[in-house]
Amino acid sequence: MLYRVFPFRRGAAPTDEGGALHVPRTRQGSGRHDNPDLYGALYVARAPVSAVAERIQAFRGQPLADADLRRADGTHLALASIDDAGLGLIVDLDDPQVLLERSLRPSGVATLDRGVTQTMARALFAEGVAGFEWWSVLEASWGNLTLFAERSVGVLGLPAGPEPLTLGHPALRAAAQALGIRLARG
Repeated sequence: MLYRVFPFRRGAAPTDEGGALHVPRTRQGSGRHDNPDLYGALYVARAPVSAVAERIQAFRGQPLADADLRRADGTHLALASIDDAGLGLIVDLDDPQVLLERSLRPSGVATLDRGVTQTMARALFAEGVAGFEWWSVLEASWGNLTLFAERSVGVLGLPAGPEPLTLGHPALRAAAQALGIRLARG
């Protein structure tokens, strides 16, 4: 099972804007593994806490309120559970042997230098894989994946509807605690 936090719009189809599997390619380009000229990057996580933490990390050092989970366009951040049983090959960049075979260093996988990470992602896309797994720079034990939308979205399932995030959601509370984010009261 994989997890994704996204701006949910009630009634949206899964691949439409506001849906759990929508990839906004026109807004991609500055992300860690973005190469919108080649593919859409669908960012997901192995654990709900990681998916939420990636989305709320900008609130470190300030309180997070329920209003911060809603957006001006009428969407609300939600957590989707995604069935990944049909996915093709996922390259595990947390496996030392895989890094050795590809002449990659852990520092090159985890760097914040987008020129390095986007080039790495471009090379993996050229191999024809469905995506790749790497560790979160927020917490190394959290596995994150970058899926190439054109090779993955059609085989992913949504076993349940998205869960709108609230300050009381267990994954949000765990992510806030892990990141030292204070939750606003009331």
